[in-house]
Amino acid sequence: MDHVRRIARAVLYEGYLLWPNRRSPVPDRRRWTFGGVHPESYGRAHEGNPWLTQTQCLLEAHGDDVVDVHVRFLHLVTCEVAVRREGELVPVPELTVGGTRHLPREEAKEREVAETGLRLTDLLSGPVRMEIDVPPGQRAEWLDGEGVLLRGWEALSGLAEVFAERLCEGLFRLTVRVANTSPWQGDSRAEAMKHTLVSAHTVVSSPGGRFVSLMEPPDGLRTLAAGCHNVGTWPVLVGEEGDRHTMLSAPVILYDHPRIAPESGTFDATEIDRLLTLSVLSPTPEELMRLHGTMRET
Repeated sequence: MDHVRRIARAVLYEGYLLWPNRRSPVPDRRRWTFGGVHPESYGRAHEGNPWLTQTQCLLEAHGDDVVDVHVRFLHLVTCEVAVRREGELVPVPELTVGGTRHLPREEAKEREVAETGLRLTDLLSGPVRMEIDVPPGQRAEWLDGEGVLLRGWEALSGLAEVFAERLCEGLFRLTVRVANTSPWQGDSRAEAMKHTLVSAHTVVSSPGGRFVSLMEPPDGLRTLAAGCHNVGTWPVLVGEEGDRHTMLSAPVILYDHPRIAPESGTFDATEIDRLLTLSVLSPTPEELMRLHGTMRET
């Protein structure tokens, strides 16, 4: 399961690291574009900004087998820099403390909801609902008494539903829907992103069942595999080669059993192209050369 978590975490941070937060206006305006599940009102008003995703996959199992479902995403956190003046905290454009320069920026916090041990027979009678409920909050980090970093996040709410259908003896279709139910209203993209499930993805596993590859299904299941309706997400098998106990459903297209290249020094799990070289300026020249790829025997 550690390997699966590494792949899932790579997906979680894919867009976050491809567009590092800088003060130039273009990246900051459109930085959070990866796998977002937006507030419903904003998603309905702005095409291409979904408020719901759906995962459907085939599972060979018995009715008494169970599934575990994990929904993971990033929650946008704003970080302001402030100093104390006349008893009040006043925001400043930058602050240097102990040789470290601090700038206002956007960060991200990992969030997760999960339900484990869900029996397939129970999922046949109706969906199991997983509530996403994150209250607003703020945290202060003082910098040697000279200033403070104020991190704050907005309220976020959503709903994940899990249910199953029996297609034939020993074969089920499993569905996971994730919707953003945040009551936020408005037209500002920057504000909407504060109430968005960023890089949202789902991991489903079954200790006793076997998931069916949707990329290369067996001949007898091709029609049923093609009938799985996935919205804004693509399920692939994860784990060791040949393992069919776990699927990762992510907003990027991956092959079954993806792996993180050892040359990759970031969380990036997909092809590393010139965009990464141009966007991420921190690696050394030696580290950048390692990102050009390696040919391996298969």
